[in-house]
Amino acid sequence: MLIKRRPDIPASEITPEAVFHSRRRFVKELALAAGASFAAPAALANTSYEGKASELGEALTPLDIVTSYNNFYEFGTDKDDPASYAHEMTTDPWTVEVKGEAAKTGQFAFEDLIKGLPQEERIYRLRCVEAWSMVVPWTGIPLKKVLAQFEPNGNAKYVEFTTLHRPSEMRGQRSLFNSIDWPYVEGLRLDEAYHPLALMVTGVYGRELPNQNGAPWRLMVPWKYGFKSGKSIVKIRFTRRQPRNTWNLLAPDEYGFYANVNPAVDHPRWSQATERRLPSSLFNPNRIPTLPFNGYAEQVAGLYAGMDLTKFY
Repeated sequence: MLIKRRPDIPASEITPEAVFHSRRRFVKELALAAGASFAAPAALANTSYEGKASELGEALTPLDIVTSYNNFYEFGTDKDDPASYAHEMTTDPWTVEVKGEAAKTGQFAFEDLIKGLPQEERIYRLRCVEAWSMVVPWTGIPLKKVLAQFEPNGNAKYVEFTTLHRPSEMRGQRSLFNSIDWPYVEGLRLDEAYHPLALMVTGVYGRELPNQNGAPWRLMVPWKYGFKSGKSIVKIRFTRRQPRNTWNLLAPDEYGFYANVNPAVDHPRWSQATERRLPSSLFNPNRIPTLPFNGYAEQVAGLYAGMDLTKFY
């Protein structure tokens, strides 16, 4: 797939005119047109999500909770800060920089990167390290499809993702009380990134991805804790060495590189043996057992064969 524009061809001739003038509409149309082509672990064949139970045997988390209860510290540390302030972030136009051990690198317009790639609907559990969880229908592109178009070479062992750093629009990045060294950086082994479950999300509940959920695209690596799934990504770098991810740098005794959901390994300040499935309340906390690899052990455990998962946490 040719992803760089030839300079002698007008952009409006490469991308349909309506897309060229409205990237947001383009992404919305992709999300709505996506088929449920992924059979495992679960998918629905239509876009009527409200009140449905997923094939995981678990009720879907309502849309209003999915879009109002978020970790996105770029907008503040309270769970409702992203929904309150993420509208201040500009997402059109959006450019992604690709660097490192790959044949095709440079600056790319977001719509060019996703044009022609398969959009799929997948229902995934999202498990956060603070022991709350959701079940969400996402629309997105298999991460392998996104990355393979850059043709990473034999030296590429890891892939690093960097999220947007724009303090003028992201008030959490200019807070004096936030100790994160921006921008936010995450990484995966390349074989993890190429696993069929890994997704680059562009929509939720059949709709365009809201800013507070990581517009215009975010990672979803469902067998790992949510902090591995970086939002609003602007840089992709293929590297020989393991990236230093943000939370591991900030608190290495609490957050490892792998961040695989493991109920047998406690966070230093709380247990990971159970989780609070949203929606929940004081009188109905909706506590359930945490599943190894967030319930995806059958599909992904082989990636870590022979590894001590209490050491490589």
